[in-house]
Amino acid sequence: QVQLVESGGGLVQPGGSLKLSCAVSGFAANSHAIGWFRQAPGKEREGVSCINKDGVPTDYLDIVKGRFTISRDIAKSTVYLQMDSLKPEDTAVYYCAAKLIRCAEQASTFRSWGQGTQVTVSS
Repeated sequence: QVQLVESGGGLVQPGGSLKLSCAVSGFAANSHAIGWFRQAPGKEREGVSCINKDGVPTDYLDIVKGRFTISRDIAKSTVYLQMDSLKPEDTAVYYCAAKLIRCAEQASTFRSWGQGTQVTVSS
């Protein structure tokens, strides 16, 4: 059974950091492309970053480039999203998702999703 479980969200002050984890089971972390998405209240879900099966990352959101970094630990079956210099506009529910072929920005192309983890950036 394919399963993705996010963790690491929480409340952080502007300028702070969080590291999100996406623990996968039912498949190897390097057998799928795994992406991070986020959805703020009243907004559509948007692609943040993705890591391909070969380990090559792709960033989709210009406003997080240079602040967010995706990585993975195959032995731990976990994909991470390191978020630095957080801003209030980064507040959202963050999801990880998996797809069989290459990374894509469109959420609709991902077939398996986690339940999400809330990130709130506020003073």
